[in-house]
Amino acid sequence: MGDCGAPEDVNSNVLVARSTGDAQLDKAVWQWLSWDKNEKTKEQIENLLQNGEHKELRDRLCCRLTFGTAGLRSAMGAGFCYINDLTVIQSTQGIYKYLERNFSDFKQRGFVVGYDTRGQVTSNCSSKKLAKLTAAVLLAKDVLVYFFSTYVPTPFVPYAVQQLGAVAGVMITASHNRKEDNGYKVYWENGAQITSPHDKEIIKCIEECVEPWNGSWNENLVDTSPLRQDPLKKICDSYMEDLTKICYHRELNVQSSLKFVHTSFHGVGHDYVQLAFKAFGFQPPIPVPEQKDPDPDFSTVKCPNPEEGESVLELSLRLAEKEDARIVVATDPDADRLAVAEQQENGCWKVFTGNELAALFGWWMFSRWKENCSQDADVKNVYMLATTVSSKILRAIALKEGFHFEETLPGFKWIGSRVKNLLDNGKEVLFAFEESIGFMCGTSVLDKDGVSAAVVIAEMATYLQGQSLTLAQKLVDIYEMYGYHISKTSYFLCYDPPTIKRIFERLRNFDDPQSYPKCCGVYNILHVRDVTTGYDSSQLNKKSVLPVSKSSQMITFTFQNGCVATLRTSGTEPKIKYYAEMCALPGHSDRSVLEEELQKLIEALIDNFLEPAKNGLTWRSA
Repeated sequence: MGDCGAPEDVNSNVLVARSTGDAQLDKAVWQWLSWDKNEKTKEQIENLLQNGEHKELRDRLCCRLTFGTAGLRSAMGAGFCYINDLTVIQSTQGIYKYLERNFSDFKQRGFVVGYDTRGQVTSNCSSKKLAKLTAAVLLAKDVLVYFFSTYVPTPFVPYAVQQLGAVAGVMITASHNRKEDNGYKVYWENGAQITSPHDKEIIKCIEECVEPWNGSWNENLVDTSPLRQDPLKKICDSYMEDLTKICYHRELNVQSSLKFVHTSFHGVGHDYVQLAFKAFGFQPPIPVPEQKDPDPDFSTVKCPNPEEGESVLELSLRLAEKEDARIVVATDPDADRLAVAEQQENGCWKVFTGNELAALFGWWMFSRWKENCSQDADVKNVYMLATTVSSKILRAIALKEGFHFEETLPGFKWIGSRVKNLLDNGKEVLFAFEESIGFMCGTSVLDKDGVSAAVVIAEMATYLQGQSLTLAQKLVDIYEMYGYHISKTSYFLCYDPPTIKRIFERLRNFDDPQSYPKCCGVYNILHVRDVTTGYDSSQLNKKSVLPVSKSSQMITFTFQNGCVATLRTSGTEPKIKYYAEMCALPGHSDRSVLEEELQKLIEALIDNFLEPAKNGLTWRSA
């Protein structure tokens, strides 16, 4: 069997008798049944063929996975556009081809493989099995593979890539997605997620080598090959040691009377958050027993996304009340994101938004830098970053304090690459974030990291308690000093891609062909930026400063009243997201007026631009 090319005609007689009448589909079915060695997924395709479900077969077999904002992500199950044994083997073969072309020392430097705890019985598919197959493809080609012996947080993979000098790494995870999904996240040698052109070139290499090679199915190679190394202890120890670089008040932490509750959302976070608290000198946080251990069914939550707020934090909040713990930290299933809730004086809980937490982290990381930097340190050498759909609060802090603030396209892959570039040019990066509760404190990991963020929040809360302040009170102080930034983010579900495309094309041809809206209800629009097409009316040459991103839809409107609103499609889920923020100058502190104005503008945005009733969109809380 060659490395590439068409399959041997092993099943042709059987398949001719069950022809679909569509030559392209017949070939795809033939390939699947010839190549797939997973009996469960093979059976899924055979059943669809027997039952004459040709449309379903076409949907599953006549398109391929593509790289979104978080790598390859889809439902687990049979088909070339699903996550399964065969598509993971194909993806890894493509990556092998690409890395072999790019690195002469690829086999010696090696490749990192990590995984979370997802799984699906009906497809005999689990993150660990997919990780073993990923390793098998590379081990069979004599590549050194650093394969973690147990599940790890996603940030451990980019961290390990840099620490071990590997050329790349893969994390098998779908993060906070619904239980049916899984994913394949790829990191480059710089420790950041891959961006263009690597993603496009890897897809080309995958398409060149779709037939499994000899050895690619041998998942037992991780147990028998001398080229497999387990980096778990080394990486965990090193990560916890590096974490102490952003620990500034260990003596306070050791004496702290504050109690914390932690939920790991049925994912990987428990052990690692416990170790992180220990590294900072804290007593371990109180775990939520029902959510402490991995459970691929996420059986105690409606969805495994801590960003959904109080509705999914119910068990944590009740435990915190019982234990007299004032703060809850929640890591998502792969522990790369963090939600935080704090009990207020009236007994109610405040669940902070990603943008509010970023205001706190931004203040904290800069104030700690200022207090601890050398006398000759230059504030102009200091940077913070955020994705363009996130709050502009860091920009406001940067303007007042004198450091630099930069924006990137949505997705931490853009932040990671830019941070590495800044570090390589001698700059100091303190903090970066995306509004969907993704935070990077320090630069040990060039990706979002819920483990480090959890313990930094704990130290911040401990320090503030010594000043008789809560996190919520400090947040108000920050807004009073740098200007209120009131933001709202939500989404609509839409399972019909043509409808999504129609909504955005209407905005590009609103009153006339190739003309964007000049107002939204009663609100006048000052500028429009369309990153999908590369247009920006605020620039002299009308070209967007951010790179063009044709694979996803994203349009930003700047209104005359100071509001900035963005509509975009999700890179990982069937969602149209909206982000809106009112940015006030310091001293303009009537929060209720700002909130009311923002709410009215959002309603106008939804009614005029998204038209949910007409387009059959489902709002997130429905």
